Amino acid sequence: MKLILLAAAAVALGSPATAQGSLPDVPILAGGTPAPDCGNLYALAGKAFCVSAPLAGIGALGDAYVADLKARDWIAAGGDDNRVVFVRRREGGGCDWMQMQAFYDTSRPAAPDSTGYLGFGVIPGDECAAVQPDAGTAPQP
Repeated sequence: MKLILLAAAAVALGSPATAQGSLPDVPILAGGTPAPDCGNLYALAGKAFCVSAPLAGIGALGDAYVADLKARDWIAAGGDDNRVVFVRRREGGGCDWMQMQAFYDTSRPAAPDSTGYLGFGVIPGDECAAVQPDAGTAPQP
């Protein structure tokens, strides 16, 4: 994961439907430190689950989260250099969505030992529900 300056973290993760701790299956992985205040950046405290690490290691930590989430049946469905969107099918139909966003304090010089963050937020809604076939309808040729 390439870390680039991203001031859009507040837009990406700042949905009112996102709450700290709403993703109980996102653990603190080795190399990460709990950051419940999300660095007091982008008004994410209370809206995202955040971990921190030195900028020099945030890419590797992000890669570890992608691997961990894949093992938990989350699929990386899109994103860019700083953001990964994940989707996971629900047992009863539909999907859960979340994203992981990498960011740091852009008001300070970026150095390898500067603090970087990974924020995890729920994406509200269920786009999968709109595309699931009706169980009582046979597919049309």
